[in-house]
Amino acid sequence: MMRAYVALGSNLGDSRQQLTDAMHALARLPHTRLLAHSHLYRTPPWGVHDQPDFLNAVVTLETSLSPHDLLDALLKIERAAGRERDDGRWGPRILDLDLLHITGITVNDERLTLPHPHIAERAFVLLPLHELASDLEIPGQGRVADLLRAVDTQGCELLA
Repeated sequence: MMRAYVALGSNLGDSRQQLTDAMHALARLPHTRLLAHSHLYRTPPWGVHDQPDFLNAVVTLETSLSPHDLLDALLKIERAAGRERDDGRWGPRILDLDLLHITGITVNDERLTLPHPHIAERAFVLLPLHELASDLEIPGQGRVADLLRAVDTQGCELLA
């Protein structure tokens, strides 16, 4: 079994419900157990700024699925929620699931890069990831707690 970290985001429709439903879907994946989930965070959009704020979270999974099988499962959950992958880079979306890191695994191919190459740049990932694994070392990027100290968290809000 491997420990995997998945980022969740939504800024269309009932985002809170979308993230809750996605967490339930992740917990039902075969050969996978949902170990923990962060609180929800309201965060400003990243990349394309003319869109609604996002709700974001991170989950920790224990899984024996291969990285590519886990990626396929994440894409299937997105499609079931109504996500179409042609909706533009960094634009609004009903559900976004990003495989961030699998402990002990690196991948770099046409479909998947692990660890996710932009973890260190994104407060919307680092805030909830820090809640779950502040001492996690992201290969080639650094320790989550250190990465979080280096990003701008202005406009990010922990939700109850």
